[in-house]
Amino acid sequence: MSGTKLKTGDKVVVITGKDKGKEGKILVVDRKKNRVIVEGINMVSKHQKPSQMNQQGGIIKKENFIDASNVMYSLNGKATRIGVKIEGNTKVRIAKKTGAKID
Repeated sequence: MSGTKLKTGDKVVVITGKDKGKEGKILVVDRKKNRVIVEGINMVSKHQKPSQMNQQGGIIKKENFIDASNVMYSLNGKATRIGVKIEGNTKVRIAKKTGAKID
């Protein structure tokens, strides 16, 4: 399985699943399992018992992992693939659609 070229902080769009078409920022990247957590995407309900930290307890909503293959990098609201170009001694990520540098 090849690794993903996505990084924490990238803006992505969901291309398949229940949240198809939604955009968000990547919060966590798990490269070993090829998964990402995207802000506001794949929300799940978690039942939490009252504790010292959370006196109230109850049902909380939080983001869950989504497979990295189900999201694409978003550039100006359009989904694009990511390529790598070598400039001098450094690798630079580029958008395949426009050829623009990502970082």
